[in-house]
Amino acid sequence: MEHPIICFGQQPCGFFPKRFLFAKILTARRIQKEIGGEIVFFLHDSDHDPRETITKLRDQQSNREVALNFQFENRIQRQFSPLYAKRVLLEWHEKTARQLPNYVQPSLVEHFKQTKCANVADFCLEMYGRMELLKGVHVERSSAPQFRARAVAVSDYFVDQRYEGEIVRARYRNGKLLLHKGANRFVEIPGEEFGPEQISPTRDTRFRWMQSVIRCTHYVAGASEQQYINKADAPNVKFVKRDEISDFDKAYTEL
Repeated sequence: MEHPIICFGQQPCGFFPKRFLFAKILTARRIQKEIGGEIVFFLHDSDHDPRETITKLRDQQSNREVALNFQFENRIQRQFSPLYAKRVLLEWHEKTARQLPNYVQPSLVEHFKQTKCANVADFCLEMYGRMELLKGVHVERSSAPQFRARAVAVSDYFVDQRYEGEIVRARYRNGKLLLHKGANRFVEIPGEEFGPEQISPTRDTRFRWMQSVIRCTHYVAGASEQQYINKADAPNVKFVKRDEISDFDKAYTEL
């Protein structure tokens, strides 16, 4: 067998990762134990949906579930900036650190306090590292200009552009840059010239774009990915369904 490259992909999915990401990591490690090779985490931090980082926790006293998330400086940044460009607010960090003892063990509170990053994607990634989830895992980021420059051109994509003082992720369609306002409503924004370093793929073109750089031999896919990934784009890749896990959309807080 050629040198195995075992890959899984995911957006930053909470300052404590969702349990389905933990399950992907476990699945990749299980495969590595069986066949060797290396593990690559494709971090899709070009995504702009603020819901990706909702972190669901449970009060240790009342057992009540709460959903925490980052706060954002303004509406434009919240709705349209990619996760690598959504800034972490100091007041949010301090306030959340005071709340966390109600939900997680002291060591996780301390990890959170010590994590001081400028943007949401960096913050999540550093937290996952502090939780020792990424030992021996190579991380490739969809926001990295070097990664984007190496990736194959795709026909359906987003473009990172400056708009009202923020970096936004605009859909490119018929020569126009569009921000999705909900339902069938879009607003066109003025655009500058752009190249591969500003481009990130849509959901349906993401795997082919990613694979052109990572060239994995095995891909750990979540339930939704199984539905939309076009496996014909990678006939030589073995797709592996991630291992099942309970409460898959809740935060993983076990150390």
